[in-house]
Amino acid sequence: MNTQNNQSEDAITVSDAQIVVYEQDKAQIDIQISTAKAYPRNVKRSVENSVAIVTLSKATAQTCTYAVPRAGKSISGPSVHLARILAQNWGNMRIEARVKTVEEKTITSEAIAFDLENNLAIKVEVKRSIMTKTGRMSDDMITVTGNAANAIALRNAIYGIIPKGVVDTVYDAAKSTIIGNVDDENALIARRKAVFDEFKNEYNVSEKEVLAAIGKPSISTVTKDDIVVIVGIWQAIKDGDTTVDDAFKRTIPKKDEMKQNGATKIDLP
Repeated sequence: MNTQNNQSEDAITVSDAQIVVYEQDKAQIDIQISTAKAYPRNVKRSVENSVAIVTLSKATAQTCTYAVPRAGKSISGPSVHLARILAQNWGNMRIEARVKTVEEKTITSEAIAFDLENNLAIKVEVKRSIMTKTGRMSDDMITVTGNAANAIALRNAIYGIIPKGVVDTVYDAAKSTIIGNVDDENALIARRKAVFDEFKNEYNVSEKEVLAAIGKPSISTVTKDDIVVIVGIWQAIKDGDTTVDDAFKRTIPKKDEMKQNGATKIDLP
């Protein structure tokens, strides 16, 4: 009997605590909405400030794009880094991302973007596998995967709030900075060589592999837009959205295959 009473009291205590937290959060949001209404955003200034940031340097601009090879094509677009820059300058927003659940084989992240001024909220969930060829990931890798899923969810939530025209304007400015001044053929050739050399030096990825990833027969056919895609693949690898092996369709030989070939190590191209 006493046990039942104690359980009932515990349940009431938890419920009361939840109500308090809810009321506090609601009050805080109400204040933020009131402030947003009192100090509305200046769209023109928000765009100009975002463009100024993404064009500060080529290194900054390169973080603003991503590309992930899929089925012989590359899915590319503005990155989570650009989304954060836009959110900061758009103003009057609340953004949040968290790992919602960790299941046996998957992890689910949830992100919310709330435009306080327009009273519009977008919630996005992203599910990622936490399984490898050898089994479930380690706790550290699950954390890394969760962070990557959080970033993707946050990116999609923010882009659900900020108008596409604004995103495109700032993204185009970033892409122009990534490409650089390539008005003459010699400048374009030099820029092509630079991005291919970066992959070779950092990840030991051959010219042939890069060309295959973007569906081009030779380096001479690589366009300015292709350069942005190549840089996007680089950024996606850096951010953990993909891996070198996945991006360039590399496979690791099985042990018995290595023995038959007399190999003692894997030589990457």
